[in-house]
Amino acid sequence: MSDIQQLARRVLRIEMQALAEAEQRLGDEFERAVRLVHSRVPPGRLVVAGVGKSGHVGNKIAATLASTGTPSFFVHPTEAAHGDLGMVTPGDVVLAISYSGRSDELLLLMPYFKRHGIPVIAMTGNGGAPLAQEADAVIDAIAREEACPIGLAPTASTTLTLALGDALAMALLELRGFTREDFAQTHPSGALGRRLLIHVRDIMLKGEAVPRVQRQTSVRDALVEMNRGGIGITAVVEVDGSLAGIFTDGDLRRALDRNVDIYRANVSEVMSRSPKVVHENQLAAVIPQIMEQFKVTAVLVVDAQGKLVGAVNARILLQAKVI
Repeated sequence: MSDIQQLARRVLRIEMQALAEAEQRLGDEFERAVRLVHSRVPPGRLVVAGVGKSGHVGNKIAATLASTGTPSFFVHPTEAAHGDLGMVTPGDVVLAISYSGRSDELLLLMPYFKRHGIPVIAMTGNGGAPLAQEADAVIDAIAREEACPIGLAPTASTTLTLALGDALAMALLELRGFTREDFAQTHPSGALGRRLLIHVRDIMLKGEAVPRVQRQTSVRDALVEMNRGGIGITAVVEVDGSLAGIFTDGDLRRALDRNVDIYRANVSEVMSRSPKVVHENQLAAVIPQIMEQFKVTAVLVVDAQGKLVGAVNARILLQAKVI
């Protein structure tokens, strides 16, 4: 094994050890911090603050919290001391991150928090430091050893801090009963958001764009309507608009194999009588599953009364980025 591989494995080993030791120490004080946040946020926010590497990690922690149901934002202590403290209100909770617990920039803000009744949770590797002594709850972030060969660059300590932030966010997520649907609301542009937020009615062809004919229409005219619609099918409907069947290019091929006279035969003689349908209020994500299961390239959309209201094919799903 090369020296580089040995060094990399040593880094991973030290950081994993820091996580394992923190897991064993985690107890009532962590739960106290979680319940403090849960009792005030929302309507308040969890304000994360830290300097240097702790600030970079704090930014990520705030983003994770905000996307999992705990309103949160990051504020840099230096900027806070120059006016950004106005963003922190009496209903909030502060998560102050400092491994040494002696960050002058953070300690400078403590009188403001105390004066306005804003609880502070300290995440620190030094439970005896001023920050921990002033805090309402302390999350133990002690890393016995940094993975840096010269012992200076924050490595195991920042990894542990990030993991504890994730643990805080996930505990709050569970307490709130935060769901996949809730997550999708904050990620509308992501794949999950598209799967859980886009309904069939949002993407389907509707109105005159939906190819349709009545039962007595000739196969030839049904083919013309299919070509007009451009989705490889045409719906076959009753006089009252309820769905009678579907006519596809596969039905056409089968009819030609049987030497059906497409000028004289009615489409009802060659159509498929059990078309695959979805309801307009269903999630669009169900359609790819139906297409895969039944080997079809388009489905029809009906309302609660079974009347035709739309159509969706694979191209529409691709354009909507549902698949």
